[in-house]
Amino acid sequence: MQQAGHRVLLVDDDESILEVIEAAFRRSGHQVLVARDGSEALVRAERDAPDLVVLDLVMPRRSGFAVLDRLRQRHASHPPIIIVTANTDPRYEQFAKEQGANVFLRKPFDVDTLLEIAAELLESADTDHT
Repeated sequence: MQQAGHRVLLVDDDESILEVIEAAFRRSGHQVLVARDGSEALVRAERDAPDLVVLDLVMPRRSGFAVLDRLRQRHASHPPIIIVTANTDPRYEQFAKEQGANVFLRKPFDVDTLLEIAAELLESADTDHT
């Protein structure tokens, strides 16, 4: 079902969430890159060219919205981006999608659902590049 070996960048300042989703993506055969704030996320994205980004919105040093905007401006490959946030304001979801987010998930979310969405986005991106 899922092509393994993609580079997935996980960006969140909540260590417990990072641990859970990092383990899930590794079990699925992906190379996992981790950033704990927005500035680190931009450095990792520039250096490691992830195939998918899972991005929190509220973080220190640079917000998820700032990271999203920068990724969409600077990266020609435009990796798919899944936003994960505890914010329930529907305006956040609308703005994130306007800025180029592919999917918006509210915390708490089901890890299996996250993996399924990621697989679909990665498969679609692989198809677009062939």
